[in-house]
Amino acid sequence: MTDDLETLAARLGTALLARNAWLAAAESCTGGWLAQSVTAIPGSSAWFDRGFVTYSNAAKTELLGVPETTLERHGAVSEATARAMAQGALAHSRADWAVAITGIAGPGGGSPDKPVGTVCFAWAAKESGCAAQTRHFDGDRAAVRQQAVRHALLGLIHSLEAGPTVA
Repeated sequence: MTDDLETLAARLGTALLARNAWLAAAESCTGGWLAQSVTAIPGSSAWFDRGFVTYSNAAKTELLGVPETTLERHGAVSEATARAMAQGALAHSRADWAVAITGIAGPGGGSPDKPVGTVCFAWAAKESGCAAQTRHFDGDRAAVRQQAVRHALLGLIHSLEAGPTVA
């Protein structure tokens, strides 16, 4: 974990604590990196409820309730799937806020419509809805994943400050 991610995770924890709120994460391409980043912060047990690593489509459906029709129509890497993942994380936890990350970190797996580096995000709150965004990151697999975690953390911080809108 870079100092940047640790700083962002600590900032997120402070914002959640100030609101007496809990967080859940639903991750695919980042494989739990966001959860690792936040649990590296001392005291995170007061604001981080749980993380779901749902790498396969079956896991997304079984653990988060992502409809199979969403996966069939839009694919695993889509804003529709990210929204369903975030909403599923809220439904299957005690969290007030959830973030979802699903994408193509590479080096393979991309297509002309969804090239390597395409990552979809969703930020959801029990009280104020869900927002989603697609980004494209450059670099190798590790760089794409790290940038995705950073963007997700920034989106959470922004959402806590302004409601679930994209950063």
